Amino acid sequence: MLISKPGRPSDSLFRCTKIEKVLAKQGFSGIRLAGYWVHWIEADTAVDASTNEKLDQLLAYGEGDCFSAESIKPLLVVAPRVGTLSPWSSKATAAAKRLQLPVDRIERGKIYEVIEDAHGVLNSAEQATALKAALKDIVFDPLMHSDLADWQSPEELFIHAEPAPSATVPVMSEGRAALDNANETLGLALSEDEITYLLEAYQGLERDPVDVELMMFAQANSEHCRHKIFNADWLIDGEKQADSLFGMIRNTSEKSPEGLLSAYADNASVIDSLIDGQRFMPNPDTCAYEFVSEAIPMLMKVETHNHPTAIAPFPGAATGAGGEIRDEGATGRGSKPKAGLAGFHVSNLKIPSYEHTWEGSIGSPKRIASALQIMIDGPLGAAAYNNEFGRPNLCGYFRTYELPQSEDFAYGFHKPVMIAGGFGNIRPDHVQKGEVPVGTKLVVLGPPAMLIGLGGGAASSVAGGAGDEALDIASVQRENPESERRCQEVIDRCWQLGDANPILFIHDVGAGGLSNALPELVKDANVGGEFNLRSVLIDEPGMAPLEIWCNESQERYVLAVDENHFERFKAICEREVCPFAVVGTAVAEPKVEVKDSHFENSPVDLPQSVLFGKPPKITMTVERREKELKPLSFPVKNLSDALTRVLKCPTVASKKFLITIGDRSVTATVVRDQMVGPWQEPVADLAVTTVDYVGYRGEAMAMGERAPIALIDAAASTRMAVTESLTNIVAAPIEKIGHVKLSANWMAAAGDNDQALALYEGVKAIGKEFCPALGIAIPVGKDSLSMQTKWEDKQVMAPMTAVITSFAPVSDVRDVWTPLLERDARQAGQLYVLDLGQGQNRLGGSILAQVYEQIGNQCPDIDGDKGVEQLKGFWNALQEMHNKGIVKAYHDRSDGGAIVALLEMAFASRCGLDIDIAPLLKDGENFEDQLAALFAEEAGAVVQVVKGQEEAFMSILAAHGVAEIAKPIARVHQTARIKIVAGEESLSQKPISYWLRLWAETSYRMQALRDNPECARQEFDALLNEKDPGMSPKVNFEIKPSTPAAQKPRIAILREQGVNGQVEMGAAFTKAGFEAVDVHMTDLMTGRQNLKDFNGLVACGGFSFGDVLGAGSGWAKNILLSPLAAQFKEFFEDTSKFALGICNGCQMLSQLAPLIPGAENWPRFQRNKSEQFEARLNVLKIKQTPSIFLKGMEGSELLIATAHGEGRAVFANDAAAQQAMDNNVAVQYVDNHGQITETYPMNPNGSANGVAGLVNNDGRVMLMMPHPERVFRQVTHSWSPETETEDGPWMQMFYNAYDWVTQQ
Repeated sequence: MLISKPGRPSDSLFRCTKIEKVLAKQGFSGIRLAGYWVHWIEADTAVDASTNEKLDQLLAYGEGDCFSAESIKPLLVVAPRVGTLSPWSSKATAAAKRLQLPVDRIERGKIYEVIEDAHGVLNSAEQATALKAALKDIVFDPLMHSDLADWQSPEELFIHAEPAPSATVPVMSEGRAALDNANETLGLALSEDEITYLLEAYQGLERDPVDVELMMFAQANSEHCRHKIFNADWLIDGEKQADSLFGMIRNTSEKSPEGLLSAYADNASVIDSLIDGQRFMPNPDTCAYEFVSEAIPMLMKVETHNHPTAIAPFPGAATGAGGEIRDEGATGRGSKPKAGLAGFHVSNLKIPSYEHTWEGSIGSPKRIASALQIMIDGPLGAAAYNNEFGRPNLCGYFRTYELPQSEDFAYGFHKPVMIAGGFGNIRPDHVQKGEVPVGTKLVVLGPPAMLIGLGGGAASSVAGGAGDEALDIASVQRENPESERRCQEVIDRCWQLGDANPILFIHDVGAGGLSNALPELVKDANVGGEFNLRSVLIDEPGMAPLEIWCNESQERYVLAVDENHFERFKAICEREVCPFAVVGTAVAEPKVEVKDSHFENSPVDLPQSVLFGKPPKITMTVERREKELKPLSFPVKNLSDALTRVLKCPTVASKKFLITIGDRSVTATVVRDQMVGPWQEPVADLAVTTVDYVGYRGEAMAMGERAPIALIDAAASTRMAVTESLTNIVAAPIEKIGHVKLSANWMAAAGDNDQALALYEGVKAIGKEFCPALGIAIPVGKDSLSMQTKWEDKQVMAPMTAVITSFAPVSDVRDVWTPLLERDARQAGQLYVLDLGQGQNRLGGSILAQVYEQIGNQCPDIDGDKGVEQLKGFWNALQEMHNKGIVKAYHDRSDGGAIVALLEMAFASRCGLDIDIAPLLKDGENFEDQLAALFAEEAGAVVQVVKGQEEAFMSILAAHGVAEIAKPIARVHQTARIKIVAGEESLSQKPISYWLRLWAETSYRMQALRDNPECARQEFDALLNEKDPGMSPKVNFEIKPSTPAAQKPRIAILREQGVNGQVEMGAAFTKAGFEAVDVHMTDLMTGRQNLKDFNGLVACGGFSFGDVLGAGSGWAKNILLSPLAAQFKEFFEDTSKFALGICNGCQMLSQLAPLIPGAENWPRFQRNKSEQFEARLNVLKIKQTPSIFLKGMEGSELLIATAHGEGRAVFANDAAAQQAMDNNVAVQYVDNHGQITETYPMNPNGSANGVAGLVNNDGRVMLMMPHPERVFRQVTHSWSPETETEDGPWMQMFYNAYDWVTQQ
């Protein structure tokens, strides 16, 4: 039976208002809308009253009242796409089944209703239809949605079709024509050579191919998977080249193999950690957290997900991030992703009401998302995936570039670049995959498959706009990061077993789905595989074999599981509530056979030699052509116009709108994220984490890319990309340059002669020459070689683009430099430009050139042997200065040139600068030379030297042969103004706030379009306050570690599926002296653990059940509506026990208030006022309360990490709010003057009276939305006043809890 249940409002007032404004522009003024959730429940039997009541409680989330089924008049009903099961449904259904409710599936949609029609639009059937169509264009995504005619008749969502059969392709009777037809209708993207190869192969097998075999072959042999161009032979001007592209990249590792543990042979590369660390994890037998001393190698991977992001930016970028995370987790025999990065190249944004004169365009095809839409939705997708998985996103870049060359051709990124990457850790003994004996069980780990993401590997290998629209849509996947988190928890439990790790071999499921992953697994393991198609978990039983075998449903892994440890593996999966299925067996014969028990046939039965055979190797034939490049000529005669344009260019402008949406503190190992200083400006050069929770060794990553330069000189572009990555990561202490390893991601329109040549020259420049000369290896990377968009008679082609990411072990994370200046002019030393451009100040390919719609003919480069030696000297000199107290602030010179580097340092520090560019002038004092000195993007950096250390600074540079690169350029000024001169000539003098607002406006405009514009305006207007002191923490207590007791008290580190903050919570409580025990909710459900055996419990942060039923609600209701309620009630009533809830755990515990004495006035936590996930560094003021955690800390104002989307405290009524303020509110957000605030972003969620946390009446139970456990170490604050203490101030609350328990 099917039940339809009304839900609460889905769209806030401001979301509805945004829709109404769009409708008004289309002629539908006077319309007011309301949006509501609607739920559909499928059950085998009639639902009784008790079940119905529990369903009502489970589905009661959000604010407001449910709509009336009797009176609602829907204009549009938006449901999940017919024939699919939404990620929301999988998690909501799981929550219901955990409660043993007799339901098969719960699904959700939206109803839009017109609640005001001032002009009677609905009185006309024709106008009403037009209004519905206009609304549908705004809120409807054909990838995700279907339009239901009747919200109470959702039968088409729940059709249970019989399995569809496979189909054969009549090659034996029709020959090549049959394969040509299949190539087109199935979207296989096979080349002529591959079709010939298949024709001969099946004629040799004397049978017709099955459609699923052809799809499998197409994915396994797509450019995306096989990298045919990188392995191709090259003819340039008729001369065969000695090396393939891949061969030249491998050359770097052959020449510089030091520290490489794995390269080119797995999902990620692995490098040596150089020193042992203290790995922190639960004991596999007792579940008590403990430290294990061992080497902790670093793994690295950077991926692209360009095509899906162009078609559907949010799911495209989300699954790009998710796929890269799986690559890391599936390295070796299983590993741990740790920190992420994301980057984007797009064409011009053309922000409404903020378009720039230089943002030219020749248009774009309709089914490719606009650059603006990509940059609104794509970063949200990438951030949301990382957030929910529990990986901090710490690094990235963003470039816009679109330069029309004629009416029908432009250089640009209509097909965007979406970069996802990061690093992780692995156990030394698990770096290499294990042997797979014949008979080994082959397993698919992860959620059931759905009919999504079909043919993505092939689709991504063709030019944007060149394929079929329906196939484009079918090729995009959907994200479910909470499921991937559960898979990772299984992988973690497995590798934590050490020698008893059940995983022998693991691959992620990506392009091509199981059809690529399982054959690759058996091939790489040197065995064959026999598989049972009907053992694959699926949520759509009507799928044909091709759809089951080849769909790219996300969040899945394929594993070979050790027979001796299979039962342990099964138990781990059950504990983590992670689905898995044994789908096959390893066999001796090198084949791939897939049996279908339903149809009693084998839709796949191929020798591996056919599937992975050697289709004819391709040859790339190109010729050199003389470029028609024009010298630059700028129609500008004053600095203000040029600098205004440059600061408004999105590549230079503030990236804050991209950064605050991503969690940057989860794991409590983050030392350096993107945000710098007490005003938290996004100007950091690199990302840094600690290796563990006790020492100061670390890992660093940084990025570099110089795509526009490639239009002038491809080799220079790649050298500059490598150099930019190095001038960023040099801000961390790294023992030698050879410890740096690079990922190289290559994007090009390889079907174009000039761009293919640029690709070859770019790879050769760094693969054969530059990196070997530096002693640096490139052990990992990716290519995407269809970077052009064609439609009608138009074409937009991306410049050849190399995105370089550097990774390295860090010797001491406490000595990482930032752009934060010493502000006191009496203490501040000289600022120098370190110029690696040999004084040439070339402007070709620069931002200045771009904003005047030019390219130029001379570009920055690292020139010859002298340039390489200067770069080495620069690196070695700066590394020698680390830990010597010589350098106060550091920032690389890149986009926008030296003036932008200087201004960004000033923005982060809110201080004035006296800038004199005379030392940088090349030819004299003419205006063109001044522009070049200011805006040239030659490699280098700006360094502020500690006052009195100038001589030591120059001495070290001289010792490394690079004293001539240092040019004194600026000094800090007491007043908040930027003065620019060239010797005696004054060029500009303006308040810092003037330039700061210009730089910040792009971010503000994007934020206002995407989020609540009121919040965006508050943050932007705060820049007008020149007296803003920045965050001003006050610690009025001395941190006092606990006195160890005879017996450690025990605390349950409680988690539910989707929780991701348990490890750092365990570390904080362990440091305080507790025995911290990993307790999953399934442990309580099965009786493996009982709360009575613990002195305390802490509910950790994350996304329990993906927060699909409201933040923390699924978790809470699985307690309140189950027998576990009695166990929790008994625990809370025991006055000898304590509890803490942080973030998701705070949201959950707030809903357990009926079980907690003295919690009757607690609020619920709802969507942030900004309607966005907020990751901030905030300041909390501690109130006087009976809290056992905050004893002695009252009155302090402490820095704290915030990361949540639903943190706004909403009380039942005004009386409850007042009672809570009087008795329960323990911590409140304050502004930079220490005043309780509701102003964004100092109050990141809009809670009235700045409420951030509460206690119950006797102080034993506390809730907090922010994360004290992420800053329990001083070193993991994004910024804090300088101190040499190990403990952060919030560590005191953990010590206090220990003292309370042990001193009772």
